[in-house]
Amino acid sequence: MTKAIMIQGAGSNVGKSLVVAGLARALMRRGLSVAPFKPQNMSNNAAVTVDGGEIGRAQALQARAAGRDAVVDMNPVLLKPETDTGAQVIVQGRRVATLKARDYGSMKAQLLPSVLDSFHRLAQGADIVLVEGAGSPAEVNLRRGDIANMGFAEAAGVPVILVGDIERGGVIAQMVGTHAVLPDADRNRIKGFMINKFRGDVTLFDEGVAAIADHTGWAPLGVLPWFPEAWRLPAEDVMDIQSRSGGALKIAVPRLNRIANFDDLDPLKAEPGVSVEIVPPGRPLPGDAALVLIPGSKSTIADLADFRAQGWDIDLQAHVRRGGHVVGLCGGYQMLGREIADPEGLEGPPTRVPGLGLLDVTTVMQPHKRLSLTRARAVPGGEQVEGYEIHLGQTEGPDRDRPWITIDGRPDGAQSADGRVRGCYLHGLFAADAFRAAYLRELGGTTGDTRFEAGVDDALDALAAHIEASADVGRLLSLAEPVA
Repeated sequence: MTKAIMIQGAGSNVGKSLVVAGLARALMRRGLSVAPFKPQNMSNNAAVTVDGGEIGRAQALQARAAGRDAVVDMNPVLLKPETDTGAQVIVQGRRVATLKARDYGSMKAQLLPSVLDSFHRLAQGADIVLVEGAGSPAEVNLRRGDIANMGFAEAAGVPVILVGDIERGGVIAQMVGTHAVLPDADRNRIKGFMINKFRGDVTLFDEGVAAIADHTGWAPLGVLPWFPEAWRLPAEDVMDIQSRSGGALKIAVPRLNRIANFDDLDPLKAEPGVSVEIVPPGRPLPGDAALVLIPGSKSTIADLADFRAQGWDIDLQAHVRRGGHVVGLCGGYQMLGREIADPEGLEGPPTRVPGLGLLDVTTVMQPHKRLSLTRARAVPGGEQVEGYEIHLGQTEGPDRDRPWITIDGRPDGAQSADGRVRGCYLHGLFAADAFRAAYLRELGGTTGDTRFEAGVDDALDALAAHIEASADVGRLLSLAEPVA
């Protein structure tokens, strides 16, 4: 009989996603069939699934930890912010609407049947479903119509484990405060708790664990020390994107306002000969970078306007004059062209705007979103790469006669005449070790024998061991309940 348990957080960014990933790998190594599930996620860092939809990047990582292919049922509702007040709504892998936050609030209850449908379908092929919440159940103002935390747990009859983040301070108040503000039914659904991100001697918090248990009656399941290898695993939240100092070859990445699918940076950060500098708004692009990489964007035209507002367009022109290289991926590729047209108003009012003019291509936004897991070969070296496409828009122009990759034998992407400015729609190409090494050598860098994909699996194994050593996984399993 399939069982389920839900990991919720006492706040945002407490480490729920990594805890679920680590548990998934640990339970898989115990011989269990594990399925990760998140009813509702909010992220512009999406993954394309084998069944042709899109889900949050964290659920794709959790699927990998569990030894499964990622499918849309693992994250039936995905919100992709386009503005400060509105987001694209993806249901079971497909876009259904773009809504303001208030309008989505009134729509949530209508999505519960789809969420439960995905949950029960996923449960049919698993011994245990590990459910991840979103934000915190302590946000009682969002309880009505909730499908992300206690609303889902109640509807599906799933017990809850609460995770607190001690790094932020005040973790006792986080946990006891959550207990205090929850209504009785929700409070009683929480069966145990864990403390995450502890630095130092965990025994120093023994009295704190006892205090939380005394005030709440929840079972203590362990204190998880800080996991130093977390940087090796793909991040989902834009706030988790960090610069990483390594070798002499510097890659500068402007942090776009609606940056999307920034997992392209992870393989570059893993290279010991490379330093990746995330450039926040208000700071110029560094003059000593060998490469400026413009990542994907959820709102290309708005992010292009913000790129100019930061003065980065001027910095980029100076970088090119100095002989620097530029790569644009997906939305970044579109920005590098001569023009972007949005005649149907897919990203806002219908408009036509000049691009950065570094590639002789133009892009027209189109309603159909391309979602595809893709294999390709690099030009001219022929290195095989695997990645995914997730974009609106069609790009054409003379520089496409100099493709960067080929997909099923057809040319794709574009290069400038001197080859120093390149772009394409394929995310994930830098994860291919041979391709990444060849390109970094072209930039003048040195590469070792970095095996990126193997490194991700090694980090997941280390995370599983980390959790097994510090948490009472057996007791956690005993708290899981059969799926009704």
